Amino acid sequence: MQHTRTYPIGTPGAPWGDAERAAWRAAQVRQRSHADDVVARIDALRDRFDVQAYGSLDHGDRSYPLLAIRSRDWNPALPVAVVTGGVHGYETSGVLGALEFAEQAGEGYAGRINLLVVPCVSPWGYEHVQRWNADAIDPNRSFRDNSPAPESAALVGLLAPLRGAVLVHVDLHETTDTDESEFRPALAARDGRPFEPGGIPDGFYLVDDSVRPQPAFQQAIIEAVARVTHIAPADENGEMIGAKVVAPGVIEYPLAELGLCAGITGARYVTTTEVYPDSPQTTPAECNAAQVASIVAALDYALAHR
Repeated sequence: MQHTRTYPIGTPGAPWGDAERAAWRAAQVRQRSHADDVVARIDALRDRFDVQAYGSLDHGDRSYPLLAIRSRDWNPALPVAVVTGGVHGYETSGVLGALEFAEQAGEGYAGRINLLVVPCVSPWGYEHVQRWNADAIDPNRSFRDNSPAPESAALVGLLAPLRGAVLVHVDLHETTDTDESEFRPALAARDGRPFEPGGIPDGFYLVDDSVRPQPAFQQAIIEAVARVTHIAPADENGEMIGAKVVAPGVIEYPLAELGLCAGITGARYVTTTEVYPDSPQTTPAECNAAQVASIVAALDYALAHR
């Protein structure tokens, strides 16, 4: 059944052009500071890690550095672990979870694995609490060669030399109530399609790679996170967000085919995390802790099963 909902930008049934994208961008309001919330915390880690600037984004009078946190004593003989957050800038626990992992647990992996942590892939999206970038493009459908999203293209370029060396990649995400109230209606309007309401899983879950699934790896993460916060149940159809639940708290997508961030490293062990901070059963701090727990569990499992 098709549903209609009027979105304030565009004409129902007609995909957006340049004028609609410009109108959408003009409506976005800067709500927080990437420099204060992210860059300052990365700078505070410079005495413990190397910090690499792998590009910058310019939007009007603002310039955003793209920063990665790297193990100080990088050893080419060791495997690599990649952690990415803030691919969707509004997903706060992805950004804060990546930072908290580096601050709290990163040094514990020295000499065991090379860490590359990118806490905020989409700084404009972070500041404007937006899923898309400033051009109304979803970075997490754009991780491919000749990407139309500069955020995605920069990360692809950063990680390209490491392809084949990455053992594990954890991409941190969350779903909020605004997915249903704003972002999905905006997507339907942008693409000239009718909006079809969906549901939001209440709890933590993972997205595995359907092409190269690692069920034991995913389950190790679920077990660790279950000690921190609740795991999302399947719906009445045995699904979450339209995908079959293949194990408690786990669904699968063809990551590389869809241009998703977790599909770009070619790692043996990959996962995308999802938390639901608007759940009455959790708190933002608990969601951040769940992201940290997922990273630690992923790295520990990968190191034990190389």
